Amino acid sequence: MARPLPVRNTWFRTFHARPDARVTLACLPYAGGSASAFLSLSERLPPWIEVFAAQYPGRQDRIREPCLSTVPELAQGAFEELRALVALRPCALFGHSMGAAVAFELTRLLERDGPSAPRALFVSGRRAPSISGDRGIRFRDDAGLVDELRKLEGTDSRVLDEPELLRLILPTVRADYGAAETYRTGPDAMVGSPLVALTGDRDHHVALGEAASWREHTTGAFELKVFPGGHFFLADNEPEIASLVTDTLRAHTRPESVTE
Repeated sequence: MARPLPVRNTWFRTFHARPDARVTLACLPYAGGSASAFLSLSERLPPWIEVFAAQYPGRQDRIREPCLSTVPELAQGAFEELRALVALRPCALFGHSMGAAVAFELTRLLERDGPSAPRALFVSGRRAPSISGDRGIRFRDDAGLVDELRKLEGTDSRVLDEPELLRLILPTVRADYGAAETYRTGPDAMVGSPLVALTGDRDHHVALGEAASWREHTTGAFELKVFPGGHFFLADNEPEIASLVTDTLRAHTRPESVTE
């Protein structure tokens, strides 16, 4: 029997406790997002996969903590706790948009300083890390920032129409965009873990070639999966994405460790 993992800690939240799971899937949300972005995916995955979703500082129950201003700082903060989880059972990482960059840096930390490398890295809705994509959104006024969020269709419109809620979330969104837009690596930034890049066929912020260029940043196996939709294609394709995650982790996990 697998040793139980902590239900709650500073950086990670679990919505469906599975103490007998054989793989931990650490999920990293997009700019302005929170751990709850992965609640539904967690429910869809089989009992042998337990989701631990990252809760970045500066939002929800961490609202009083200052936001971190760079992707490496976010990865380092998450690493300190994820390293203990990985010591108990294998892990994989899934990140969307800014979260994909955090997941990539976190994988590099785990491969270098962790007890074991991730079984797989899923990078979703993000160009390869060596490709610049700074659109200066972090410098826009509040109205411009809200307009960007509306275009992306990843934030509930009721939140965007409520001044008091906006007052709470916009500083966090701006800080996250600062981290996301300034993140870039050299072409030699590399992981050894199998890497799966996911993208939407109508994502105006990530061209297909930019998503495909992730193959240049792993020495392991690489797959590119294209789904119908824009930048937040995850919501409309969640059953297919859950199947992709499950099949990939099954392929990279010892058969005796996997039960449906």
